[in-house]
Amino acid sequence: MMTYTTKQGDMWDGIAKEQLGDEKYTDLIMAENPAYLLVYIFSDGIVLNIPEVNDYTAADELPPWKVANG
Repeated sequence: MMTYTTKQGDMWDGIAKEQLGDEKYTDLIMAENPAYLLVYIFSDGIVLNIPEVNDYTAADELPPWKVANG
């Protein structure tokens, strides 16, 4: 597992794109950092855990937070 130190204005999806190459990994990063789930826009200097992705998590599926209900 690696870590990422936030910059002022970072958001979950941008961190996923920058660190793991795709916004679809946003839910994985959020799951690794439950203390920050209520944060929408990060301040500078917060250290987040960034999970490694494998073939299973790399499937071309939408993350749960992007799936439309109804």
